[in-house]
Amino acid sequence: MQRVNLTEDLSLSRIVHGMWRLADWRFSAQDILSLIEHGMDRGVTTYDHADIYGSYTCEEIFGNALSLKPSLRDKMEIVTKCGIVLQSKNRPSHKSHHYDTSKTHIIKSVEQSLMNLKTDYIDLLLIHRPDPLMDPAETAGAFNQLKESGKVRNFGVSNFKKPQWDMLQSYLDYPLVTNQLELSAYNLENFEDGTLNLCQEKGVAPMAWSPLAGGSIFEESNEKAVRLRETLETVKEEIGANGIDEVMYAWLLRHPAKIIPIVGSGKKERLDSAIDSLNLTMEKEQWFNILTSSMGHDIP
Repeated sequence: MQRVNLTEDLSLSRIVHGMWRLADWRFSAQDILSLIEHGMDRGVTTYDHADIYGSYTCEEIFGNALSLKPSLRDKMEIVTKCGIVLQSKNRPSHKSHHYDTSKTHIIKSVEQSLMNLKTDYIDLLLIHRPDPLMDPAETAGAFNQLKESGKVRNFGVSNFKKPQWDMLQSYLDYPLVTNQLELSAYNLENFEDGTLNLCQEKGVAPMAWSPLAGGSIFEESNEKAVRLRETLETVKEEIGANGIDEVMYAWLLRHPAKIIPIVGSGKKERLDSAIDSLNLTMEKEQWFNILTSSMGHDIP
């Protein structure tokens, strides 16, 4: 499988497997291990987590499965996120939903993630959401301490716009290596507001969450979804894809920013569809047909 180099020492598989809904799949540890091995056999070596996923349970579920075959750890890249605080029965001390990018919270979150994932290092840590109360010096201090200790090897952000990216980056002596964004043929916000251009300017490959628009593309009462689906079906036939999901992945992969889609399904065949999209060739005209269909009007 293609890989994307984020630094000299870190590369991610071009398709990433997302663990957001891992707790909902209700798989046994052995089933999860089988899913991991299936993906890794096809070149998917990168796994995306966040401390809050599954109401603070998904990291531990994954770690329990990984403990069945610890030798896989050094063959994969683990990405996790922190900075969101949720009310949860699993975190009774949390009194409200808010953001926390303080040094104390970041380090505590990482220590818990390491324990949950049953590993002694995280390949890539992201700040999950922009925090209006972020003290960038304090956040950078947490990063520096975690980097020096070897507990986290690389750092990035998620859902950051240019001012937020620039602010945090200015306090670091090493580069942020990615920005995880909502990117899909249905959701064009980060294409249109310059956030994707920022990634290209910085030479940073973005990770794409919800690359299939979280199911919105299949809503029958949604005029935009119906219009876009028709175009995706046409392009599917033209490029020989097996489904419009493959076309949506191929549309992201066609972009020169080296977008890295995150697949959030527990079904092996869904993961396979994303992997198979790497073999599709989409012409520029087809890419623009999908874009204008999503926008609902022609380009200027």
